[in-house]
Amino acid sequence: MRVVDYSELEIEDVREIARRQEEEVLDKIDPVSEILEDVKDNGDLAVLNYTSRFDNADLDQDGLLVGDEAIDNAYEMVSDQDIQVIRRASRNIREFHRYTKPSTLELSEFNGMELGVKATPLDGVGAYVPGGKAAYPSSALMTVIPAKVAGVEWISVCTPPNPDGEINPYTLVACDIAGADVIYRAGGVQAIGAMAFGTETVVPVDKIVGPGNAYVTAAKMLVRGTTEIDFPAGPSEVLVLADSSANPTHIASDILAQAEHGGDSLSLLATTSREFGEEVLNQVENLIDDRERIEIIKKSLEKSMVVVGEIDELINFSNDLGPEHLEIVVENPLNVLKKIKHAGAIFVGSYAPVAIGDYATGCNHVLPTGGQARVHSGLNTRDFMKTSTVQVVGREGLNKVGDIAKRMAEIEGLEAHAYSIETRLED
Repeated sequence: MRVVDYSELEIEDVREIARRQEEEVLDKIDPVSEILEDVKDNGDLAVLNYTSRFDNADLDQDGLLVGDEAIDNAYEMVSDQDIQVIRRASRNIREFHRYTKPSTLELSEFNGMELGVKATPLDGVGAYVPGGKAAYPSSALMTVIPAKVAGVEWISVCTPPNPDGEINPYTLVACDIAGADVIYRAGGVQAIGAMAFGTETVVPVDKIVGPGNAYVTAAKMLVRGTTEIDFPAGPSEVLVLADSSANPTHIASDILAQAEHGGDSLSLLATTSREFGEEVLNQVENLIDDRERIEIIKKSLEKSMVVVGEIDELINFSNDLGPEHLEIVVENPLNVLKKIKHAGAIFVGSYAPVAIGDYATGCNHVLPTGGQARVHSGLNTRDFMKTSTVQVVGREGLNKVGDIAKRMAEIEGLEAHAYSIETRLED
């Protein structure tokens, strides 16, 4: 990690950081397009071929669908203690998303009319849960539970199998606890294509959500138009905004935690103290050799940096960047929080590492990356609902606004529009 002064950075330098994350995705567009076309044309056969090629798992057509027996076996393979941990996490996620769910129908009186919004859930949603060599049961909880809370009728999950053709038991247990209706043994680009276009086995959905690598994110971007997606959620990133009051070991541990996601992950520290920044780097060096994913971490840290500046400069740096995760670890964190405009998820205080939100608080960890937090929110119940305006208009309301509508229609040359109002005004 290198140390730079904020004064040395131009705005384009800051945005280049986000662009590099985005380019990780855009570079994959051409090969991803070919796979999607194959899945669209050849359905299950293409999905099975790519599963064999990329996941080293040889499945037959019946093997795409996870049956009840496999789920029952997964419970036998996971300890009761870990099942309870997953249940506790699921309760927190469910409670938070119930709290943030919009009202089904809200009407208020305006000019003698009742106007408002009716929120209704989508019919079918597909959740992508990364897997294969690793297990991400938390992503199953974070994608399926909000959809369930929103009232979605059909929720499917695609997750890649291991070379034995099986899904990690923790992931299966989490999918079941979360309430998934069906689980498919399919990952990567082929899974996104299957959920978008449908195959002989995989039911097409209205919207695809969930995190993934650069290939999965590129696939989601390309199928948009056939099916909706949540947002681009590519290589993970964190910006830690800290002053010298922070514990350098804690901050170093958070940087290492972010870096272990993958070699394309990004860890940034923005601090008011160069001395503190250098101490954090020392702690990173001290701690790195004890980490299990050391090679992945080292690759990730090659493009990471420490930015030194005044607190207002660092707030501007954060807002220009729009990070996926933002930690605020300063003496007066709430004062800084008020000035933050763009971030996927914000963690405030010395005892709020990103990892606590990844798993346990109940807030969602599926977040926009690559600067997309400037225009997108993290996954929430609203992603699984749509709204319709409702206009209850009686005689009183028509009398109050009918003349406005009639004249506007005449100005626009839409005589039949004007007549539809006039005939009611004359009743």
